Amino acid sequence: MSLEELAFLLLAAVAIGTAVAALLVRELVHTILWVSVFFVDLSAVYFLLNAPFLGVLQLGVYAGAVTVLLLFGIMVTRKRIFSKEAATGIGPVPLALAVVTFIFLVLALGQLPQGPTSVQSYDPAALSGALFGAYGPWLLLLGLIMLGGVSGAIYLVREGRE
Repeated sequence: MSLEELAFLLLAAVAIGTAVAALLVRELVHTILWVSVFFVDLSAVYFLLNAPFLGVLQLGVYAGAVTVLLLFGIMVTRKRIFSKEAATGIGPVPLALAVVTFIFLVLALGQLPQGPTSVQSYDPAALSGALFGAYGPWLLLLGLIMLGGVSGAIYLVREGRE
C-alpha cells in the first residue's frame, strides 16, 4: 500500500466520522462545525487527487463562505443557540434509513469495476472559462436570488415583527 493510498483511506475515515458526527450531535452549532471539518477534509482529498483548483474552490466556497453563512444565519435567527430548544439530532427512523442505505452501498460495492480505469485530466483555464465566461452573469443572478432568500428568511424570523 502506497503512502497516497494510506492518506486517502485516513481522509476517507475522517470524512465518514465527521459526517456521522454532524448527524448525531445535538447542538446545531456543533453540527455546523462538524460539517466545516468535513468540508476541509474533502478539500484535502481533492488536493490528494491532484485537483488543486477544486481543492481551493472547496476551501474558499464551502469551508469558508458556506460555513460562515450558516453560523451567521443561526446566530441571527436563533436567540438561544446553545439551549435545549435549539437542539437537533437524528431520530430512530432516519437512523434506520441510514443503516439500510449503508447496507445497500456495501452490497453495491461488489458490482463496481475492479480493474484500473483511465483518468482524464482537466484544463483549469477551460473550466474557469466555462464557469465564469458565458455563465458568469447567471451565477451572479443566482447569488443575488440566494441573498434575497436569506434576507427574507431573516426578516421572517426576527422578533418583534408585526
